[in-house]
Amino acid sequence: MLRLGRREFAPHERVIMAIVNRTPDSFYDQGATFHDEPALARVEQAVAEGAAIIDIGGVKAGPGEEVSAEEEVRRTAGFVAEVRRCFPDVVISVDTWRHEVGEAVCEAGADVLNDAWGGVDPRLAEVAARYGAGLVCTHAGGAEPRTRPHRVTYDDVMADILDVTVGLAERAVALGVPRESVMIDPGHDFGKNTRHSLEATRRLGEMVATGWPVLVSLSNKDFVGETLDRPVKERVVGTLATTAVSAWLGARVYRVHEVAETRQVLDMVSSIAGDREPAVARRGLA
Repeated sequence: MLRLGRREFAPHERVIMAIVNRTPDSFYDQGATFHDEPALARVEQAVAEGAAIIDIGGVKAGPGEEVSAEEEVRRTAGFVAEVRRCFPDVVISVDTWRHEVGEAVCEAGADVLNDAWGGVDPRLAEVAARYGAGLVCTHAGGAEPRTRPHRVTYDDVMADILDVTVGLAERAVALGVPRESVMIDPGHDFGKNTRHSLEATRRLGEMVATGWPVLVSLSNKDFVGETLDRPVKERVVGTLATTAVSAWLGARVYRVHEVAETRQVLDMVSSIAGDREPAVARRGLA
């Protein structure tokens, strides 16, 4: 059982986490949801299209203008409170690596801390434990936040992913984070080149076999773009193909930009796997 906020998700339930960036320079939407009104509209749309989790981020993942912890709190905490007021049952996640931000957003009503930089601030897990929040434990190859990989190498990339993410998950539980609220993430693109991310996808079953729920953040990333030689706005097909493979291999949570399209992919995989009945079944029966 995966338990996040007020929601419990069954073992075969494939869950969508919709991205809502509170940044003026996000790589995908260039700040389309930086202001409150369009950001709330995005939340409403994502929930209507099938997202159970809203992931709010206040700092662009890649290099860019420096954002202090105080500014990150300003961009996220008040918005978390407003989302909680407007959508009381939605699971609210915040994408941050800083414990100060984690404290502020949990106080405002966040259910999950999405630590995309692999425990670089070990106090973030302590905050999650204190508030009973969920935690995403990510492999980032030891990279510093907001840096790009440069000639990074691994003897065995999946072995490193397993060592780091399972270690972070076990530490989180030891600190008091509820076991049923901890997820592990291979960290596509983070501290990895394209071949590393492809191998992590190919071997995702090894992460699933650990028993920890696996979250994948694939949406329009560089490894998709490089694999197909496509710019950011032309990576949806590649992203959805990778999503289908990840779903078949057992990933549980999908952090995405395109919610409706992802929902269709996941529902189709679930039906092929025998975990979901077809929405309509008339063919050959009339």
